[in-house]
Amino acid sequence: MISQSYAHDGFVRLPGFLDGSAVSEVSVQLDRVVRDVVPAMPSEHVFYENKDDPSTLKQLQYLNQHDEWFGELFQKGSFRRLAEELLRGPVVPKNFQYFNKPPGVGMPTPPHQDGYYFKLAPCEAVTMWLALDHVDRVNGCVRYVRGSHDLGMREHGRTRTLGFSQGIVDFPQKNDRLAEVPCPAEPGDLLAHDALTIHWADGNRSQTRSRRALGLIYYSERAQEDSAAHAAYQQRLAEDLRREGKI
Repeated sequence: MISQSYAHDGFVRLPGFLDGSAVSEVSVQLDRVVRDVVPAMPSEHVFYENKDDPSTLKQLQYLNQHDEWFGELFQKGSFRRLAEELLRGPVVPKNFQYFNKPPGVGMPTPPHQDGYYFKLAPCEAVTMWLALDHVDRVNGCVRYVRGSHDLGMREHGRTRTLGFSQGIVDFPQKNDRLAEVPCPAEPGDLLAHDALTIHWADGNRSQTRSRRALGLIYYSERAQEDSAAHAAYQQRLAEDLRREGKI
């Protein structure tokens, strides 16, 4: 069963979660959002590899708050049902993201655990990653450390990677590499991982292929967010990014 594999490994792969027509519709809606919605979004929700070059769009945060179509997709349907299955109960839809690693300039994603950012007790949440392009080792497939969700939170420290401000400071340890699982994907394939599962991705070394994906975050209703700590972290991060001229 999906939930058993997820509980054992800390992640699960679901090939063809969306069919070709659904992936095409998502791409059409993303193009619309980039054209019509992004110009009005706050700078702390829009990241570029080079903020002076719109073609290097890297990440969009909280699509569910900024666009009705993506909000509907997030709140209802197959993604939420899967989250409820994996988290064994009702969920709170938290953040709907868009990610890209543009050809030749997409930077690596540092090894991290999403729960470090979430500030939850208990740390019960799932992140879903839906491929919109063919993704392999060249353009930056996601990599997991199988079973790492059972080993607790590792120490994190500040990185220089836009959109992923914290990374595991002692990575890799020997067991990290022994348990590493690369996850190539086709458009419509879904990865889902526990908030404590260690994961990362290389940069995009292809000069011609993008690496677009959607990210959906759901919290368990059992999890309580330290909203003050989360808000303070987000404020410090935004201030740092503005001071460094990145947003």
